[in-house]
Amino acid sequence: MESQPHAAPTRSAEDSRRRELGAFLRSRRERLTPSAAGIATGLRRRTPGLRREEVAMIAGVGTTWYTWLEQGREVRPSVEVLTALAEALRLDAAEQQHLFILADRQQPERRAVAPEKVDGPLLHMLQSLVLQPAYVVGRRWDVLAWNPAAVAVFGDYGLLEGDARNIVHMVFTSPHHRHLLVDWEQLARTVLASFRATSARYVGDPDFERLIELMTRSSPEFRAWWPQRDVAHRLSGVKHV
Repeated sequence: MESQPHAAPTRSAEDSRRRELGAFLRSRRERLTPSAAGIATGLRRRTPGLRREEVAMIAGVGTTWYTWLEQGREVRPSVEVLTALAEALRLDAAEQQHLFILADRQQPERRAVAPEKVDGPLLHMLQSLVLQPAYVVGRRWDVLAWNPAAVAVFGDYGLLEGDARNIVHMVFTSPHHRHLLVDWEQLARTVLASFRATSARYVGDPDFERLIELMTRSSPEFRAWWPQRDVAHRLSGVKHV
């Protein structure tokens, strides 16, 4: 009996893997609505999900290259590109893992998240700022501690729970903050750009993904500005109220 070359099954398996990767990307693209991705659409749009060029634009890759990837051609996306595609297509943790397996790439390890606590010295310093509103935020910009001056200006954070006690959530969805801040749009854009820079350290983190999804649903401005991918240094400076 004639023996078969060893390379043929490997080649066939590689082709199958690329085809499956392309089919998976296509299915996720067709599932994602333009509004969920922050893309304005016309009344006569026929495409049910996103177009290939829209995914490519959001992920920061070439349209032709992305088309080849969906078609199962011999292109090998980097870890960085796969991460960008996962974010562009709003993949959850299981879908991200599946994407990296199909692409034959090692998914970046998630960092263990320790409980966020404010230590005694920092709390003491916070309370010593009698006339200056101040607060402490965690990695996701959740407000962890605050002083009475902050309550007097921004409201009682103790009355807020969960995502509502988050700086991004408050700036974009709170009528009080929108009315309070004189230069709201400029500050909101800066907040968003700074938050994006922070979120890059936690790509794939379920807490960040959930907040971004919530903000995309809750705020038209967030939905419109987030795909612009602007980044800025950590938010600081004087806020005019």
